[in-house]
Amino acid sequence: MTPSQPLRLSAALLTGALLLGGLMTGPASADVPATAAATSAVRVNQVGYLPEGPKRATVVTSATQALTWQLRNAAGTVVASGATVPHGADTPSGQSVQVADFSSYRSTGSGYVLAVDGNSSAPFDIRADLYDTLRSDSMAFFHHQRSGIAIDASLVGAAHARPAGHLGVAPNKGDTSVPCQATVCDYTQDVRGGWYDAGDHGKYVVNGGISTWLVVNSFERAERAGKGAALGDSSLRVPERGNGIPDVLDEARWELDFLMRMQVPESKPYAGMAFHKIHDAAWTGMPLRPDQDPQPRELHRPSTAATLNLAAAAAQCARVFRPYDAAYADRCLSAARRAWTAAQANPAVYAPASDSTGGGAYEDARVTDEFYWAAAELYVTTGESAYRDAVTASSWHTSADAFTPHGFGWADTAALGRLTLAMVPNGLPATDVSRVRSSVIAAADGHLSRMAAQGYAVPTPADGYFWGSNGNIADNAIVMAVAAELTGDGRYRAGALETMDYLLGRNALGLSYVTGYGERSSQNQHHRFWAHQLDASLPHPPAGSLAGGPNSGLQDPVALEKLTGCAPAACYVDDIGSYSTNEVAVNWNAPLAWLAAYAAERTSTGGEPPTACAVTYTVNNVWNTGFTATVTVKNTGPTAIDGWQLAWAYPGGQRVTSAWNATVTQNGTTVSARDAAWNKTLPPGATTSFGVQGTHSGANPSPTTFTLNGGACA
Repeated sequence: MTPSQPLRLSAALLTGALLLGGLMTGPASADVPATAAATSAVRVNQVGYLPEGPKRATVVTSATQALTWQLRNAAGTVVASGATVPHGADTPSGQSVQVADFSSYRSTGSGYVLAVDGNSSAPFDIRADLYDTLRSDSMAFFHHQRSGIAIDASLVGAAHARPAGHLGVAPNKGDTSVPCQATVCDYTQDVRGGWYDAGDHGKYVVNGGISTWLVVNSFERAERAGKGAALGDSSLRVPERGNGIPDVLDEARWELDFLMRMQVPESKPYAGMAFHKIHDAAWTGMPLRPDQDPQPRELHRPSTAATLNLAAAAAQCARVFRPYDAAYADRCLSAARRAWTAAQANPAVYAPASDSTGGGAYEDARVTDEFYWAAAELYVTTGESAYRDAVTASSWHTSADAFTPHGFGWADTAALGRLTLAMVPNGLPATDVSRVRSSVIAAADGHLSRMAAQGYAVPTPADGYFWGSNGNIADNAIVMAVAAELTGDGRYRAGALETMDYLLGRNALGLSYVTGYGERSSQNQHHRFWAHQLDASLPHPPAGSLAGGPNSGLQDPVALEKLTGCAPAACYVDDIGSYSTNEVAVNWNAPLAWLAAYAAERTSTGGEPPTACAVTYTVNNVWNTGFTATVTVKNTGPTAIDGWQLAWAYPGGQRVTSAWNATVTQNGTTVSARDAAWNKTLPPGATTSFGVQGTHSGANPSPTTFTLNGGACA
């Protein structure tokens, strides 16, 4: 249960949350980490920094003059020094701070310490493989959250192993034959599987949709950039490893199967729509392992928002899964089409704010953004004109509000449509694609501007510390990362990496919000099974779990008791009872996993590898229904390209039938051409050409936009 938008949080949901807090049992524990007052005044990313990335720290001090900083290695030797830059009052944190920048130091090692004015930071590393483990652990969160499958000790360790939950094994009532709430339906549905949404045992389509999209998008982006192997088969600790399908997609499929099971059967009222959620009839107490949950389970009435989440996630599935499992891709596309048609027939079926007993309401009475997102995914996947028209007719296609300073989220999804249209080649006119990409870059510029104005460089405004703030902050970092890929400008990658610094300790509390990462990290996150604070026989959360983060609303009793008067960025307590600041959720860990995978990619500079390129598309011959064309790629950047993948979309619906000097595949209107091994290396200034033959249906307009390894070409 994870409300995350500052203006769309209902009183009814809060009432349900307060009831949940009242049901918790067990005493407070002494193993809550030390308070913020005990941490160092020198706030760093406690995991460390990439050798060629930004390296900045924030120093809490009342001094108004610049101070000397010293970077010391593990032996205590000073290896770099400089002067801090006074910032003064930092509104979100309520602190007076200065900033130390040691980005020019690029040597690697462990146990570095930054010393300023008699204070020393937590120790940290500088190394290229800094985020490799977090890439795996942050994705493993979803395996831990799986419903309907035993979590095996061989994959997660003995402490976090548990029996399968909600399969109808006593005392569970089970998810294999779940009835609806009274008056909703007169049948039962098999809705087993999927991910538990947060610290409770509910499963919600609107939160599952955006989370699945982020997980799959992480792989799609990496694959397009030629870096998908790190997320490939046998890269994660999942039961499906070794099946020839990338593990990230295996994990996403666990949730996708659940989302499709939530679709109303053909013969029933509201056929094709998706039930909004499934959870216990009443809030359960804590601690409680999933297989020990005795509550009846209920399906809640379908909603337009849930249906469009299903349409968007399933359409993305059809595109990304096709090279690995065409039959599953077809199943996803069929579900997406059915959901879209059902949503069009029922465009205003809203989840009520009052439906918050036993689970979060996830109410959303504005779904034009979900229509835009779903249409974008269906159009990019199929290239069909009906979906294109839905995209271009939407007010969100030109709205200045698709990206906001507070970030996208489960209730605000227009940005997801924009990101897909910006990243994945499609058949929209070049002017449309250019405008969409410009909107991503403008949003990233706004985030960089806000970061530059703050002492802790956080991509959110001072009023951005609401329920789930860490998730929204990570979402904003994704926008910056996409801007880096669209432009090749290292400033945007630096902004994304500095957001990781915030999550991992460079913040108002000097605390890493990710379990198991950093000298001082969250360890008592709100969860019914990871509840060591309440029962010493139960585990702490596994490494790689992200806490919801500072929430100035103080929307639980523990927060009210311990945080009254806090500055917005300091409204957090690592206590299992503080569900409004310290819960976990799939939609917060999904952007963390996306960012960890992005940050773990090796680069040769502080920014993204240059993708400067120029493409010439020349039609050589055309006849009644066919054509041949030559595509020439030139490396206009300063460094060699070692391995390339060129992508474009045909605006006239053309189909490639054969190719030479490259391996060419097509999905909908989108065409992807990979090097042929012998032409994989392109030194600066070098060109390579390949040919395609295809069919057309009366018109044969040439593509106008191309991307090389994910970056836009001239």
